[in-house]
Amino acid sequence: MRTTSSTIRTSSSNRDRTASRGRRTRRAAAALAAGALALSLAACSGDDDDGDKDSTGAKETTSSLTLPKLDGESISVAAVWTGAEQKNFKTVLSEFEERTGAKVTFVPAQDPIINFLGSKIAGGQPPDVAMLPQPGAIKQAVEKGWAKPLGTEAQQQLSKNYSKGWQDIGSVDGKPYGVYYKAANKSLIWYNTQVFENAGATEPKTWDELLNTARMVYDSGVTPFSVGGADGWTLTDWFENVYLSQAGPEKYDQLAAHEIKWTDPSVKEALTTLAEIWGKADYVAGGAKGALQTEFPASVTQTFTGGDQPKAGMVYEGDFVQVNIGETKAEVGTDAKVFPFPAVGDEAPVVSGGDAAVILKDSKAAQALATFLASPDAASIHAVGGYLSPNKNVDASAYPNDVQKKMAEALIAAGDDFRFDMSDQAPQAFGGTPGKGEWKALQDFLKNPEDVAGTQQRLEADAAAAYGN
Repeated sequence: MRTTSSTIRTSSSNRDRTASRGRRTRRAAAALAAGALALSLAACSGDDDDGDKDSTGAKETTSSLTLPKLDGESISVAAVWTGAEQKNFKTVLSEFEERTGAKVTFVPAQDPIINFLGSKIAGGQPPDVAMLPQPGAIKQAVEKGWAKPLGTEAQQQLSKNYSKGWQDIGSVDGKPYGVYYKAANKSLIWYNTQVFENAGATEPKTWDELLNTARMVYDSGVTPFSVGGADGWTLTDWFENVYLSQAGPEKYDQLAAHEIKWTDPSVKEALTTLAEIWGKADYVAGGAKGALQTEFPASVTQTFTGGDQPKAGMVYEGDFVQVNIGETKAEVGTDAKVFPFPAVGDEAPVVSGGDAAVILKDSKAAQALATFLASPDAASIHAVGGYLSPNKNVDASAYPNDVQKKMAEALIAAGDDFRFDMSDQAPQAFGGTPGKGEWKALQDFLKNPEDVAGTQQRLEADAAAAYGN
């Protein structure tokens, strides 16, 4: 468990940057929305590679990275990734092995990974490197003395390839510990194109339009939404998108830091808005009971199987949904398309997440792997599906299709102007533990969306205990 005296932020300088970030948000949101609106492959027309340069001006497809010879060295890397995600990462590790001569073992971890690491460390067998999905987890690993600072070579790659915002998120008290190797655009809704065609529905741009689209899908005989409620993190992502768009970035930062309470009127408004979908049993596949028994992968696959009568017409989640669509016969761009999470307030939300490589056992090999993961080389290998890199020197041509290219370009175009997943900024006990804190409170709310006040009270009680304020 992390100490409760610490308040989690995306970086040590977040308080000073909040005001300026708020002023820049409209500009950033406009840029990101422009990129996101280009995601619909209905508007794509074949290859649009632009040679050696992507839309950000980056020219590198491979770096001039030199790695040390590590023949006879062995290291282990822990991550919660499974299936295709794990397979693709192992391909990256194999390239590192080939270049250095080191042997790398992938260690499957349980979620929450910080608890898994605690048991490994207590048993005297920590992995050399761990992929941590939360800034709060990185800070906790530092506070417990588990995490080791990044060396000079890794820091050089970070400075060269990452915006300051992404560097800051992986730092604690100004010292870099994490390489954000994988990012996510968590402001997307994927849909079954045949269902939309049958319903006469088009891609909505506002919340009211989304509700109208849902009604059209329902009237056509298909349940509008698939919700992976068995995994509480999907519900926190729903909330964060609604809250960011409706309450605005300043309030978002304040709630993320627990500077305002979860009993704040802005939280009531967001929950009430969510209930416009969650509160309609016929709009959620299987109703609340069914959704709470549906894990995230199934929430995706059931949207794209069953021909023109799937269990649902739409599913909300990030760019990584592509990995799960790949487990069906549906093709991204034809059978499965995507639109940005609609604007609930003045601006459409843009929420990001990510996974950072953190060294737990300092060694030449572990530092070399962190350096490799911070380079364009590693990300370019992994960019085969369901993956985005915050590395600005990864050429867009590395991505396999136009939808990923556009998402990657929008992510890079944001620079430092993005909002990181709120629950991932929170102490693990509140924002990242199954059956507890925010995950459990929102699962209970999905079950009973009329209890807005009670949900707020439970969220605030759990947050106060976890943050210690």
